[in-house]
Amino acid sequence: MKKVVPEHGLGHLRIVLSDTAYIGPGRADLLEGIARTGSIAAAGKAMGMSYKRAWSLVQALNEGFGSALVLSSRGGPSQGGAQLTAMGEEVLRRYRAMQRKSEAAIAEDLAALRQKLPKMPENT
Repeated sequence: MKKVVPEHGLGHLRIVLSDTAYIGPGRADLLEGIARTGSIAAAGKAMGMSYKRAWSLVQALNEGFGSALVLSSRGGPSQGGAQLTAMGEEVLRRYRAMQRKSEAAIAEDLAALRQKLPKMPENT
């Protein structure tokens, strides 16, 4: 199986603020999914994770940052839901900004290194 290599060269950016407050691509994707769907379950499912795993990540984010990033309400299929708090929106926005800045900062060196790689034949 061929590994998917990101074009921007940045495979993983994890921002560690303290022992408990950190965010990486998976947690950011989950926050985006919650913002988009209004549901922890739906966001987790879209990422291929169980509700239990998604919920535990939300709890870790909320506890780690010392302030709720996600608010949820219990309910059945027609009730309940989840949404990002203002803090959650800011954490996500700033993380994505750091990703873009990191990608831009390494672009020149990345291109230079890629030029050093042997050319691979195109699959036809």
